[in-house]
Amino acid sequence: MKAHLVQLDLDHPGFRDPTYRTRRDAIARLAGAHERGQPPPHVDYTSEESQVWSTALLALTRLHARYACRSYLEAWPTLGFTGARIPQLAEISERLHGASGLTYEPVAGLVTPRGFMERLADRTFLATQYMRHPSTPLYTPEPDLIHELVGHAPSLCDERYARINQLFGDATRKADDAFVDQLIRTYWYCMEFGVVREGDALKAVGAGLLSSFGELGRFEEEAKLVPFDLDVIGGTPFDPTQYQSTLFVAASEEALLATLTEWLELAARR
Repeated sequence: MKAHLVQLDLDHPGFRDPTYRTRRDAIARLAGAHERGQPPPHVDYTSEESQVWSTALLALTRLHARYACRSYLEAWPTLGFTGARIPQLAEISERLHGASGLTYEPVAGLVTPRGFMERLADRTFLATQYMRHPSTPLYTPEPDLIHELVGHAPSLCDERYARINQLFGDATRKADDAFVDQLIRTYWYCMEFGVVREGDALKAVGAGLLSSFGELGRFEEEAKLVPFDLDVIGGTPFDPTQYQSTLFVAASEEALLATLTEWLELAARR
């Protein structure tokens, strides 16, 4: 049997689906043939993939109305997302570049945390282009196009978030393995699963929350919510295969961004 280009875990929804696995391999080959500095390749998405996008987008935007932070909601209309069509990574990359100087670069699948973080120094965000398995339109065990676009793109339009991502990259390129682990945990709990207060309400700023229907709808009641503390965050491990049991809550989005920027600027000069 010919080996698949993309390796999936045994419990992945698409592991036993040969059609899905062939599709994942084809999209991975597009990414593998991509030349750095060129726009991401065009993907002809299928009607089934379009239905997954539409289902997920509708479910998530309903939750965003309650849980998304203010800056995310303000940026959302500029991206032109609609359930009628899956946007190409290239067109959203172009919009990001015009707004914040950041661009998407395609990858076949998961990359090492250090590899992902180091490319941020160039304001380059490594992103996948495949769609999650159609049997689970509201769930994915790994970052897919919905995570990259719905989760990250609105924040990456914001120069403040683009700057923070770049600083994560700058710091990673200078860091030893021990400090890289701290940086990765900080990115995870802030950029992927960050939570802030807006008045008396809890709002998500992290892309992992904002692109996860199940987690965004339950974190307020089921996760342990603790005060934002970078020292504690840097020493707190995480499990990417499970809903997060602990989330760190900053006093406001502005406080989160200011604290992260100051800390990362110092880290980048180490």
